[in-house]
Amino acid sequence: MKTVLTILTTIMMMNMCNGQTNREPVVRPATQANRFYTGNARELSKEVDSLLALHRGETVYRDVAALIVPHAGYYFSGNVAAAAYMAMPKDKQYKRIFLLGPSHHEWLDGASVNTEADYYATPLGQVKVDRETAMALTAADSVFRYEPRAHDREHCLEVQLPFLQRRFGDGKSTQTSEDSVPPIVPIIISTNDFQKLKRIAEALKPYLTEENLFIVSSDFSHYPKYEDACKVDALTGKAVESGDVEQFIAALEENARRGVPGLATSACGELAIATLLMMIDSTYEVKHLMYQNSGDADESDHSRVVGYHAFAIVRNGQARTDTDFSLSEDEKRMLKEIAMTSIKDSVNGKPIAEHPSLTATLRQKCGAFVSLHKHGRLRGCIGHFGEDVPLHEIVAEMARAAAFEDPRFMPVTADELSDIDIEISVLTPMHRIQSLDEFELHRHGIYIRKGYRSGTYLPQVADEVNWTKEEFVSHCAQDKAGIGWDGWKDAETELYVYEAIVF
Repeated sequence: MKTVLTILTTIMMMNMCNGQTNREPVVRPATQANRFYTGNARELSKEVDSLLALHRGETVYRDVAALIVPHAGYYFSGNVAAAAYMAMPKDKQYKRIFLLGPSHHEWLDGASVNTEADYYATPLGQVKVDRETAMALTAADSVFRYEPRAHDREHCLEVQLPFLQRRFGDGKSTQTSEDSVPPIVPIIISTNDFQKLKRIAEALKPYLTEENLFIVSSDFSHYPKYEDACKVDALTGKAVESGDVEQFIAALEENARRGVPGLATSACGELAIATLLMMIDSTYEVKHLMYQNSGDADESDHSRVVGYHAFAIVRNGQARTDTDFSLSEDEKRMLKEIAMTSIKDSVNGKPIAEHPSLTATLRQKCGAFVSLHKHGRLRGCIGHFGEDVPLHEIVAEMARAAAFEDPRFMPVTADELSDIDIEISVLTPMHRIQSLDEFELHRHGIYIRKGYRSGTYLPQVADEVNWTKEEFVSHCAQDKAGIGWDGWKDAETELYVYEAIVF
């Protein structure tokens, strides 16, 4: 009997030493399905994809270190959350993703890292947990521990997972492979001890490298009326944008001193945000992506709202974006040939033909406008925003549309072709701005959107008129978007800028 026990004990010890404990995988279930988001996989995929599509064509930052994302029900905050996820590169191979958020149910006086779960489940599949890193954190500092009750009912991290699954997934099947999303490290932070927050930040900072992504989950103002929420969240948002934890704390204190009716907190994830701000320095830049509050989704109730911001924290100050591409002189000449051939083929009843020698740049997906001039006067102009069509195709399609579909002009005829000059504007991805201070006349084009109304002026329009910056935007609001001269100042109006390579 002793011999058998000795053998069994030896086998167990060997298995433990080799990491083979025959432990059944632990799956943390999707406790918030049918609460904060639908539990139907097909409907969830469709909903998340449609939210992400709202931000197609906006700036994608290649050097994203972290995101700050809201965590309310998708109906209320999904649009803002999607703005954050579309700002990160889809094809970057992160080693792991750290998820930081507040505790809505348990007081911890520290941080709880889920060292037990091997996977987090959602209706779209399972996301792997990096238990090795989770356990390394608990071993590094006693401020980290695992408290099951902090994770069991918590929604702030779970609601991020379907966005990660759809953003990193192939976009085809409803179920997402567990290998599609980098392993996560789920961390719940709950302490008023600033020294403990510093310890948490110091332990996490070595992981703030290019191979990892940090996602901080936080909503902002809770329960003031709509107008007060906009003011409170503007102050808090500017403080986050500064990247300075002291400014952030000062903004929270200022909001509290104002005695805003109904305001319970300026940011429920303030501890996680403060931790992140303590991890970054002047080599990082905080980019504000979008703001809304629950009153924007439910216009029937502006008396008690919750605010939502989205931010991207990028490396190296003026971080490189997907706008950093250029066209060679040969590529510009080739695009003009494509545009003219498209018009000529259309006149002759032929389909659009693909150019025989396309470069990789001409196959990139981006927006473009094609303008036609005859004897120096506009003869047609049509364009397309977004990054859903290859450049060579969009130029061919827009050239044909400018020649035959611009409602301001009669279709171009064969007799006119020799007198037509083509101007092409290749557009960089749009970037949301919060004030006209971020808009540069002659450099930026403006795109204005309010509800279903929208309008734009290309950058070169400023060269043709003698308008001030404000007149430029006001004319666009009135003449293009149809929302009135001062419509761009409305809180519900979104302003975007972009640049154009014109030739």
